[in-house]
Amino acid sequence: MTSATVAQAQFPDWNWLTNPRTHERVLGYTVEHVELTVLAVALGLAIATPLALAAVRWRWLYTPLLTVTGLLFTIPSIAMFLLIGIAYDSYLGRATALTGLAVYSLLILFRNTVAGLDNVPDDIREAGEALGHTTRQQLLRIEVPIALPVIIAGVRVATVTTIGLTTITALIGHGGLGQLFITGFNRQNPTILLVGVIGCALLALLADLALVFLQNRLLPWARQE
Repeated sequence: MTSATVAQAQFPDWNWLTNPRTHERVLGYTVEHVELTVLAVALGLAIATPLALAAVRWRWLYTPLLTVTGLLFTIPSIAMFLLIGIAYDSYLGRATALTGLAVYSLLILFRNTVAGLDNVPDDIREAGEALGHTTRQQLLRIEVPIALPVIIAGVRVATVTTIGLTTITALIGHGGLGQLFITGFNRQNPTILLVGVIGCALLALLADLALVFLQNRLLPWARQE
């Protein structure tokens, strides 16, 4: 039965592609996909940054924190969302999707933030201390600007990864373009599936280019050749 449906499926499905309702739905899915990605990476960064600062200040914390974030990253996505759903007592909530996506970004963001701060030369730190900077001033005015290229590189990887993982959250009703995968599979329509794949790939490319542009604007001295 399924094979017959696949064999009869029109490709490309121009009726679906040219339907105004299709355009509205794809636009809505795209907006949701971008929102989920931005919020999840922002939440991940908000959690990973203080963890990284603590690990740099107290080096004994680095290994256990890296281990925990690494173990969280290895949990299968379906199991992750189920566990978070149990914790929130709501499997289909938007918070479940955002929390799961943010958790997956922690390893990359934590590791890159620590690496960026570790790359600050000791002589620059000593110069800041000689100028009378407080610990907070040294961090914000000297260490973070120098570490930003590595931190942004982590944000780029986390963002692209999150765009791909966001499609999984369609299984709990909040997957953005991932909804096209479910629809395409249920209808056995390769056109819908292909639009979803192309949409995710374009989002990942545009997000990466946008972050490179942002880095070049904020850190002109760190531009890549």
